[in-house]
Amino acid sequence: MRSITVGITIAIAFLITHVSGNTTPDKGVSAAKIAQMSVPEIEEAVLQCPLVLELNRHNAATSPKTSSLTSKIFSVLFPGSPAVNALLGTLYISGPPNFLLALCPPNIDPSSLSVMVAFAVGGLLGDTLFHLLPEIFLGEAEPNHARFVLVSPNKNLLLGVAIMVGFLTFVAMDKGLRIATGGEGGHDHSHSHTVESEEKKSSAKATGADPGAADGGLKSRKGGSELTSTSANSNPQDKEPSQSIKLSAYLNLIADFTHNITDGLAMSSSFYASPTLGATTTVAVFFHEIPHEVGDFALLIQSGFSKRQAMGAQFVTAAGAFLGTCLGIAVQEMGKTSDTAGGPRDMGLAGTGLGWGDLLLPFTAGTFLYVGTVAVIPELLETGPNKGEELRKTLTQFAAMAVGAGIMLAISWS
Repeated sequence: MRSITVGITIAIAFLITHVSGNTTPDKGVSAAKIAQMSVPEIEEAVLQCPLVLELNRHNAATSPKTSSLTSKIFSVLFPGSPAVNALLGTLYISGPPNFLLALCPPNIDPSSLSVMVAFAVGGLLGDTLFHLLPEIFLGEAEPNHARFVLVSPNKNLLLGVAIMVGFLTFVAMDKGLRIATGGEGGHDHSHSHTVESEEKKSSAKATGADPGAADGGLKSRKGGSELTSTSANSNPQDKEPSQSIKLSAYLNLIADFTHNITDGLAMSSSFYASPTLGATTTVAVFFHEIPHEVGDFALLIQSGFSKRQAMGAQFVTAAGAFLGTCLGIAVQEMGKTSDTAGGPRDMGLAGTGLGWGDLLLPFTAGTFLYVGTVAVIPELLETGPNKGEELRKTLTQFAAMAVGAGIMLAISWS
């Protein structure tokens, strides 16, 4: 590892001295001096080379003089500092989706939102693959400035570890919820299957009907002297939900609160990385939150909550997003303070130059990968017996995914 570091420093010294035209040892930058510089300091020194400065002048001369429509909209929506913009983004992703619940009928079926879910998946994966991951490993390109990145294997490995930790965090949270609810289902967008299965079990227990019997069948009780028809059940709306359904609803609220904390972390880490990344992440999370909140709302209604109680519970869980945003802002500001403080140069975590704040963005990218794939794709893979209808539904879902991903691509396409 020591030989690799020395090789990098010598190569950088050669680049700086020869590209800048300073070939004499007294005018150039020695390898010993570069060995004492941090990675950001080395990258900043490279940007002062005449070749890079000439590229900057070329980019400034050829770049468009007017801002795009999306840039103008984002500048209006996010006019402040990274901390202020992160809080505004959290307000945008938490407020409108919850207020939309007032327009939802209490008996809405979450499975009817499959097209909206597909659109959200396209947006979420598009933001992760087109924006977050390139920003994590390469940084964001600026229109008027050429940028060179110093590749550090250990730095990339640590960023990859943070992505995996984010992914596995949601795996553990989802698995814990499934264990707590008896394996009936995790924290996803469609809760109807869980509730239906629980209602069938509780109904069968109350009537003595065989859960495995066909619909409308009869079961003999007390030696055949008493018959009960499963088709004669009372209205499900008039029955008290079982304790397992209520437990699933409360556990889902806890999981939703935790999920919103990661959304808040995504807001803070993305806006501190760049304004454009923060804006695109806000758009992706916003479209993801609509079917997510509607699915949770339907579960609460089916669990015995009134419409007002369900909306109130959703607003309480939305506070988790603001908590996550404030935590992320605190970590980022602490990292900036340590970087600007006097004293010995901080080599960062494991000598990579990374701080804890730099790991928030890859952590949230890992959570987005889980939500966009494992937590949602199985729902889109569910099919019914009607082949023609399922084929049309599948084509519509793929079109919605393409539109969602296309929006993410169009926002940042130069």
